[in-house]
Amino acid sequence: MAVVLAVAAAVLVADQVSKALIVARGPEAVPIRLLGGVLTITYTRNPGAAFSLATGSTWLFTVVAIAVVVVVLRTARRLGSLAWAVALGALLGGALGNLADRLLRAPGPGRGHVVDWIQLPHYPVFNLADSAIVCAAIGMGILAVRGRGLDGARRV
Repeated sequence: MAVVLAVAAAVLVADQVSKALIVARGPEAVPIRLLGGVLTITYTRNPGAAFSLATGSTWLFTVVAIAVVVVVLRTARRLGSLAWAVALGALLGGALGNLADRLLRAPGPGRGHVVDWIQLPHYPVFNLADSAIVCAAIGMGILAVRGRGLDGARRV
């Protein structure tokens, strides 16, 4: 549980600090192109899910994020695998990062828009919480395919 919470806290702090810095620049700030245009820092607000899907269902994503937090915390109590703890911690931190936006940002509690700011060529704008969620999903997929149980035992 300690690893899950430590990873989640690190992801949450990094996500919220990065979003605060982007918001402080303001929406009118010119995007910053880095690495020859491979990475652009830009400020957008997303009321929907990944790729701005279902923009009218912001409240639903709030409920889903709360459910993810509850399931991860319940699952974390029975972990015996460091790899699963890191993956679930990243998932928890990412869910909490975007949930904080949904609860605390305009237009209001449960309907807040998520701050996105990382842009790659030919890819929608995202944030550190989104990155943590994707990395967690990939990690959990690898652990499952390799037969690693939540308890750390190898399943055949």
